[in-house]
Amino acid sequence: MKKVLLIPDSFKGTMSSTEICRIMEAAVKKTYPAADVISIPVADGGEGSVDAFLTALGGEKKAVTVHGPFGSDIESFFGILKPAAPVASAPPTAGSGAGTTAVIEMAACAGLPLAAAAPNPETTTTFGVGQLIQAALDTGCRTIIMGLGGSATNDGGCGAAAALGVRFTGRDGRDFIPTGGTLCDITGIDVTGLDKRLSGVELRTMCDIDNPLYGENGAAHIFAPQKGADAAMAARLDKGLRHLAGIVQDRLGLDLAEMPGAGAAGGMGYGMRAFFGSTLQMGIETVLDTVNFDALLNGADCVFTGEGKIDTQSLRGKVVIGIARRTKKAAVPLIVVAGDIGDNIEAAYDLGVSAIFSINRLAIDFSQARLRAKTDMALTMENIMRFYAAAGT
Repeated sequence: MKKVLLIPDSFKGTMSSTEICRIMEAAVKKTYPAADVISIPVADGGEGSVDAFLTALGGEKKAVTVHGPFGSDIESFFGILKPAAPVASAPPTAGSGAGTTAVIEMAACAGLPLAAAAPNPETTTTFGVGQLIQAALDTGCRTIIMGLGGSATNDGGCGAAAALGVRFTGRDGRDFIPTGGTLCDITGIDVTGLDKRLSGVELRTMCDIDNPLYGENGAAHIFAPQKGADAAMAARLDKGLRHLAGIVQDRLGLDLAEMPGAGAAGGMGYGMRAFFGSTLQMGIETVLDTVNFDALLNGADCVFTGEGKIDTQSLRGKVVIGIARRTKKAAVPLIVVAGDIGDNIEAAYDLGVSAIFSINRLAIDFSQARLRAKTDMALTMENIMRFYAAAGT
C-alpha cells in the first residue's frame, strides 16, 4: 500500500473528523510505515469548519472584531487557505492556486452558543457575517466559502446584506437593519450600494439541507424552536420570511423561496443567493472540490471514510455517498468505518462503497460505547490493515 486518503466525517458527540484522521493514520502507518497518507477532515459548514479546512490544506486563522448575534462587538475569525499543490493533469480549482480562498463559518459570529444566555431569533442578526465577508474581501480573496450551520438567527441574511451595503427601507421611510422580528417592516430594498468587490469573487455556500425559505418545512417552523422560539414566535418569523420573499421578488425580480436550502440557517441560504449571487452546494462537494480530491485520487490504493452511523439517510448523498461517487469513477476502493450500521444500506455498494465496518466491539449502550470509541476505532483500523497485509495488497 503506497498511497491512502483519509476523509472521515465526525462521529457526533464522540470524535472530530481531525481526531479520526489521526487514529486512522496511526493504524495505516503501523502496518505500512512508508505509505503516503493524506488526511482530509470533513467540514460540514458548522462550528469547526474553518479548523477542518486549515487542517486539510494549511493556511492561517485571521482574527477580526465584528458584531455578534445581538449587535455588540465580539472577537471572531475566518480562515485563509494555503493553495493546494497544483496537479499538472487537473484544471485549476478554488483550492489549487486559482486565487486566495477564505473560509467563513457563520457560527463564529452568529452561532447559537453565542446567544445561549438569552436566545431570541426575533432579535438576532447576521450583520457580523457580512463583516466577516468584508474582512475576507479586504485580504484580496478571490474565492469565499461560507459555512452555514448552528445559527441563532432567522433574518434571511438581511443583516449580512446590510453590512455589505444593501439598504433596507422601513415603514417610516428610514433605512434600518432588519432582524427576524422586523422583516415585515421592510418596504424597500436598494442593492446599488452592495460592495462592488463581490462581483469579482466566487462565493460558494456549504448547505446540507433542502428546506425552503418558509412554510411548514421552512426555516422558522423547523429550526427556530431550536433557537428559542415558541409556536407563536415561529409563526411570526415565518410571516416575516414570506414578506421578505415577496419584497425581493417584487424589487429584485428573484423568486427563490422554494430553492432547496433557502431555509438553511434561518434563511441565510436564501440571503446568500438573493443578495450575493452565491451558489449553494453540499458541504462534502465543497470540501472535495477545494482540496482537489479528484486529482488526489490519482495513484491512491484506497480511501477510508466514516460517520457515526451509516443508514438509509446516508444514502441520500451526503459525506459517504458524495465521496463514493468520485472513488467509483476513479476505480479506487472506498472503505467505510462507522459507529453503527443500519438496516437496508446495501445500495451503498452499488453507489461506490467497497466495504463497511463497525467499530462497535461489544453490545453496549451508546453512553458506554462513546467512552471507548477512540480505542475501538484504533483496533478496528488495525484489523483492517492486518487483512490488507495478509492479502499482500
